Order: sequence, then structure tokens, then C-alpha cells
Amino acid sequence: MKVSIIIPVFNEERDLKSTLDKVVNLQFKEPVSSFEVIVVDDASTDSSSEVLSNVAQENQNILFKRTHEINSGKGAALKTGIESSSGDIIAFQDSDSELDPNDLPILVNEMLVNNVEFANGSRYLPGIVRPTYAYKRYVFNKLFSNLVSLLLDVRVTDIACGHKVFQRKLLNQIKIKENRFGVEAEIVIKALRLRKNAVVEVPVHYYPRNYGDGKKFKNVDGIRVLWAIFKYGLFRLK
Repeated sequence: MKVSIIIPVFNEERDLKSTLDKVVNLQFKEPVSSFEVIVVDDASTDSSSEVLSNVAQENQNILFKRTHEINSGKGAALKTGIESSSGDIIAFQDSDSELDPNDLPILVNEMLVNNVEFANGSRYLPGIVRPTYAYKRYVFNKLFSNLVSLLLDVRVTDIACGHKVFQRKLLNQIKIKENRFGVEAEIVIKALRLRKNAVVEVPVHYYPRNYGDGKKFKNVDGIRVLWAIFKYGLFRLK
């Protein structure tokens, strides 16, 4: 069994190498026998591309680079990565330092052990000590997660977490339309509509950044997420 790790990148020169160094050294349990890393540079304007090239030279057997000519958003980068992947399992990893790549093997293992098709990382489930983070961001994410839970009648604690793992057979049934941050809500909603009882949530480590540290999510992105919830959750668009 093979895992494809998709990493969207946009202007992450500061944290990208440390993230990639952790990813290429991950250890998965059986039945996973191999993994590939597909990095999609979404038209970065800093030195991220140079960082990627240097790391790719050191890890030619597992690191692949796909580049967008125009910045198109996280959703677009994930779609490019999925189309380029060959794994039986697809995992999403953000390129910054907020989410620890070492949690990915745990998500994969919990998905397989529980015989489900989707493992969603949660920054709010107990069991892991985490630094404090922006309260407004926390409140809105909880509101959005509760709204999705109500619309789908499934308890979800963190729809916006960048750590998500899917069986390819499930992800292949989802037509991703959102190009930007609304993609997180879209994928969760569509996956749960297809497999309401085929999801497990796993607590993950979270080291929050602020805008001065390079965080990309802005207020307008919150509006995009809410609109995605209405489109795919309330209006049931496909």
C-alpha cells in the first residue's frame, strides 16, 4: 500500500525546508510499504522554489515538484497534487510549521485500524498539549464546524484543519471545485455526504502562527469558507 503526501506551497521560504525534512523521514506502519511526496509550488514569489529544488536534489526518489505559473490557491494546488499522485491513500500536509508532519502516520493508521475511508485531523480534540492561539480564529472555526455538523448530522470538530487523509477510492468520487481556502469545507462536506459513518477524527499537534509569521488565511477567506458551507452543505451543490 502506498501513501501520496500532497503539499501545497506559496511563499513559505522560512519554514518549508524544516517541514520537508520531517516529511521525507516519516515512518509508516504496515500495510503501508512506501510513500511519495508531491509538492505543488503555487507560483511563489519568494525563494520557496529554490528551497524545493535543493531538497528535491537530495531526495530524488520520493520528492516530486509541480509548479503553477499563476497563483491559483490552496484548492487548486491540492487538485494538481492529487492528479499527479499514484498512492492508494492521499494525505494533505501544509507547507508551513503549524501542523507536525509526524502526525500523518498516526492519521493513516487510525483510518486503517478503524476501517474507514477518511481521517480528519483536529486541533481541538483533547489528548495533546498545544500552545494558545487567536481566540477569534478559534471561535469562527468552531462555529463553522458546528454548522457543518448540524447540516450533515455528523459531529465534526475541525473542518479547517490542513491534516486530512483519504482512501483514494473515496477521494476519486469527489469533484473538487474550490480553488482557495473554501476547499477544506468542501471536501469535508462532500466526503461525509458520501460516507457519513466512514470518518475518524484524530487529535493533532498545532503550532499557530500570526500574519507577521507568514500566515496566509485572512478575513475574506473566512467568508469563502462560509460560502462553501452554504453551497455544498445547505444547497447541496455537487
